[in-house]
Amino acid sequence: MRIERRAPVLRSAFGRRNSRMSPTRLPLSRSQILDFRRRVGSLDERLPAGAASLRRAAWAGLQDSMPRAALLSMHARVDGVDPTAWEHDSLVQLWGPRFHNYVVAAKDVAVFSLGRLPDDARRRARAHDLASRLHALLDGGGRPFGEAGRALGVVPNGLRYAAATGTILMRWDGARQPVIRTVTAPDVDPADARLELARRYLHIFGPVTAASFAEWAGIHPAEARAAFAILADELVPVLAPIGDAAILASDEAAFRLPSSSPAPARLLPSGDAYYLLWGRDRELLVPDSGQRNALWTSRVWPGALLVNGDIVGTWRRTGAVVTAEPWRRLSPPEREAVEAEAQTLPLPDADGAIAVRWQRGDARA
Repeated sequence: MRIERRAPVLRSAFGRRNSRMSPTRLPLSRSQILDFRRRVGSLDERLPAGAASLRRAAWAGLQDSMPRAALLSMHARVDGVDPTAWEHDSLVQLWGPRFHNYVVAAKDVAVFSLGRLPDDARRRARAHDLASRLHALLDGGGRPFGEAGRALGVVPNGLRYAAATGTILMRWDGARQPVIRTVTAPDVDPADARLELARRYLHIFGPVTAASFAEWAGIHPAEARAAFAILADELVPVLAPIGDAAILASDEAAFRLPSSSPAPARLLPSGDAYYLLWGRDRELLVPDSGQRNALWTSRVWPGALLVNGDIVGTWRRTGAVVTAEPWRRLSPPEREAVEAEAQTLPLPDADGAIAVRWQRGDARA
């Protein structure tokens, strides 16, 4: 089996360009970049309910390190998401980029696992050895990962390194330890999986660099540079506010489209792909340094308030209460949009209507 180069819902996203990269860098503005990211991230208009839409929403994976964050990321992008959507039979959980818990399409396990398998022979052998020992221990069953680690005589968190073999899946309900199980490795060349992982990163986060790909995926910078070098004929160099970067050639036309109509409000959870950024990419999304510090904290990130296409504050939840902290004074229609969006959150532990409590983010809020 070979990696699927194109998903049906993104048929135009990953075509290969035959011509050489142009030496001229395409200039892109901040608004062009953010408009593109919202469109390809399905944040301007929700997708229809169904497995194909869930796969598209998870094209770069849905981080689920905070309880049910992936569910809320789905809700921001797909219609009809209920509290059980994270358990849809088209989806699985695994340790993905940077060894975080991710929800991905079952069809895409190879991309998010084998795509991160180290090139270094020693580290690769370590991953395969650990996966083999775990497979023998579990013998077709599942165990909490802490119990499995202790049975193997390893630090439980070390089991995450074996996930890059494509043989370890998990189920985490947000309350107890993840239960892990082993499966047959995907019949995919890890090199092909790495290239597809890079294409997906380019499509969802573009414009990007090899260095930012390495940071996001949690792979060695040399591995990321090698992947971008192989993909050179598929890329267009661009000049963006973040500096020199690249996009997929097949995305160039989409970057040139007129500005889209953003959704009135979306409540993005901690670790959502739209703001899963580092370095200058953060400056592009949130120009104010104080606001960046409020969003990307040194501990658990809060959620992000996306209002009319801009990140305008943060939010947190306790039970059925959402605490919103805007960075500027929101108009009455903007507040109403945030409150209406909060009412639709598919929260299994919210008994009754969800209340929004407004907190001052600055003197004008």
